[in-house]
Amino acid sequence: MSRSSALPVAYVFLRILIVLNWLFGACVLGLLAFTFINQPWTMRALGVAGMSDAATVMWAMRGIAALGVAAVPLSYMILKRLLAMVETVRAGDPFVAANAYRLHAIAWLLVAMQLISITIGGIGKIISTPEHPFHLDAGFSINSWLAIILTFVLARVFAEGTLMREDLEGTV
Repeated sequence: MSRSSALPVAYVFLRILIVLNWLFGACVLGLLAFTFINQPWTMRALGVAGMSDAATVMWAMRGIAALGVAAVPLSYMILKRLLAMVETVRAGDPFVAANAYRLHAIAWLLVAMQLISITIGGIGKIISTPEHPFHLDAGFSINSWLAIILTFVLARVFAEGTLMREDLEGTV
């Protein structure tokens, strides 16, 4: 993919992800609300109706859904910052202080997302039993923590690049 087509594709892809993120959040919020409206049906649909601790499992699943809803605005903030960065690259001026701040904020948002994932994984482990195992794609992820570290480093690289550029412009 050439440089000229990569940025427009990234821009469109990020815009699509923003819409999908909000749709996902609305769906999860709707499902969460439905668990309160029709709990017996929900318990049967999730296969927990016959469990001795079905009420506890139901509340744990609601907690997981609530954490999923909480992740939606965090994802939105990440996507909006990435979109703004793509705009600066398209304008030919990526090494600006705003991008360093954006990357730093993204790194902290990724930390929050990883903490949510660890919490969800912990809830899954608490309610999982040998008779009724819960397999969630959540919990500690070494790859996520490496991405967080990389994002913090890139934020610092952008900050240094901005300073170097300002120094260079000052000497010319």
